[in-house]
Amino acid sequence: MTSRDRLDATAVAGLLLCCLLWGLNQVAIKAALPEVPPLVQLSLRSGIAALLLLGWMRYRGVRFSPSDGTLGPGLLAGTLFAVEFACIFIGLSYTTAARSTVFINTSPLIVAAVLGAFVPAERLRPLQVGGLLIAFAAVAFAFAEGFSAHGGTLLGDALAVVAAILWGLTTVTIRMTVLRRAPSELTLAYQLFVPAILAPLAAWWAGEQWPPAWGWLSIGSVFYQAVIVTFASYLLWFWLLTRYPATRVQSFVFLTPISGLLFAAALLGEPVTWRLVLALVGVVLGITLVNRRAG
Repeated sequence: MTSRDRLDATAVAGLLLCCLLWGLNQVAIKAALPEVPPLVQLSLRSGIAALLLLGWMRYRGVRFSPSDGTLGPGLLAGTLFAVEFACIFIGLSYTTAARSTVFINTSPLIVAAVLGAFVPAERLRPLQVGGLLIAFAAVAFAFAEGFSAHGGTLLGDALAVVAAILWGLTTVTIRMTVLRRAPSELTLAYQLFVPAILAPLAAWWAGEQWPPAWGWLSIGSVFYQAVIVTFASYLLWFWLLTRYPATRVQSFVFLTPISGLLFAAALLGEPVTWRLVLALVGVVLGITLVNRRAG
């Protein structure tokens, strides 16, 4: 399996597509929440995508092997992934999709900070450190709005930030373990099978009920989440992540909050405050600086 040190046209096109799909994903989750509880959504999304991936792996001849060394790192990545999305789904019950997508997509900052500390090739230069500080300050600026009576989104915002940290740690786990050299299907399998098991248990423990009736919006939302995003786009994402530099791949996610903000305003009619816009600018600037490399 080859690994490249730069993003080529294929990588850029794939990353742009992922970012657009993920920007709409937050809106799809939020739109279905009135009918389908968050952990039930997560259970369906993970279960359907896991079954699709299982068929794809069988077609491609990709199998689990006790001797390939991926079990430990895979279970860790899968658990991080499961808790991350539990935070996202539950958090969207308390905050807007626009705010959630901005906070969640600060995960490249976590990746850059951790890899910069432990991987010599990913070490951050002063300009990149400045980018981290700008982005973190922007997040704190937007987060402060959740304390106000007008915002009232503190819990949801906090869960989105936790999700961003977990997403970043999942990427670091993949980058720094044998998963980096594993087939992308196997890497994704751990991300889907673990939440497919844990999410239904969490939904049962939380007392969430299966919806008595399903509208077309909810059916379309679950289909979009499971088939388009969780199966197809994540398969593409993990393929890119195992073949290109993690920091550069992650840097493209700044497009996700931009598209998410636009989708949330256009489709859900959510308010986009000046604080949130300024925070988004700060995050984009920070991630751009983090991605800069000296010539």
